[in-house]
Amino acid sequence: MLTNLPNLLTLVRIFLVPLLVAALVQQNFGIRWNGKLFVANDVLALILFLAAALTDLLDGYLARRWKQVTTVGTLLDPVADKLLISAALISLVEIRLLPGWLVILIISREFAVSGLRSIAAAEGYTVKAGELGKTKMMLQVVGVAMIMISIRVPALRLYALSVMWLVVISGLASAVDYFRKFWRKVDTSIKLRRRHELIELERQKRRLLRAERKEQIRASVSQDASSIGRRG
Repeated sequence: MLTNLPNLLTLVRIFLVPLLVAALVQQNFGIRWNGKLFVANDVLALILFLAAALTDLLDGYLARRWKQVTTVGTLLDPVADKLLISAALISLVEIRLLPGWLVILIISREFAVSGLRSIAAAEGYTVKAGELGKTKMMLQVVGVAMIMISIRVPALRLYALSVMWLVVISGLASAVDYFRKFWRKVDTSIKLRRRHELIELERQKRRLLRAERKEQIRASVSQDASSIGRRG
């Protein structure tokens, strides 16, 4: 896995998450040079977030281009994305730049979709991200970056919140799309499988009944034969 650059980029994105949180919530978490503040914590947080978002674009592109799509990468990539976005949003709530209820809506949507995709994977189906889901991810990156920039440019705050509202709307719309795909593929498959299982159980019951009847007939014939033998 270490020789697989896309997987390595995914791991880098995961390791950047605690640094991002520290840079956002700790005022003294910056880069100093010769005792002077060289990069402030909010600027460092923005750099870390954009670098992590860039790895998200690169790992998928490189995995497809170099044909290095692996099970580990497929499992880790969505986890890394959700860790990055959730950590950034919760940290922004902590420093009072975003309302908590809005972040709860966004993160709850992520958990719901992840649950649906896990159930689908257990049934052997892959529910791929649609255009709405990709648009939502792009809006999340833009919105979070704008919120961070608004720390130094307060006039940008209103526009940043507008983008976050678009994140909520596109996220809920894409969740409906995921549920529709899930219901069409997985729920129908589960119903068909259960129907086949019930049919197979019914067949087994019939076979058992036939076997019991044959055994009863054999026992009855054997008793009749032995009774005739005693009479003879």
